[in-house]
Amino acid sequence: MEFAFAGEVIEWRGPAPYYFVPVPEQESADIREVAAMASYGWGVIPVEARIGEVAFSTSLFPKDGAYLLPLKSAVRAPQSLSAGDEVSVEMTVRL
Repeated sequence: MEFAFAGEVIEWRGPAPYYFVPVPEQESADIREVAAMASYGWGVIPVEARIGEVAFSTSLFPKDGAYLLPLKSAVRAPQSLSAGDEVSVEMTVRL
């Protein structure tokens, strides 16, 4: 299951700052349809993603009926991404 979408990098401040790109509503609805097959527990969904030239593996976090794509420093730093930046995402859900 492959997706391409654009979104704004958001920051969540917890014990340490975390950065995410919210998955749009329609794409989140499509992912929910296969969530039981894809999730390995806790509702997280394993994905392969690409932002710019950086490809990475991670897991989507469920949030308020949608999903958040986590952005580690290894993804943000090479592209100087920070909160408020608009990014284009290519993503494949690992089933």
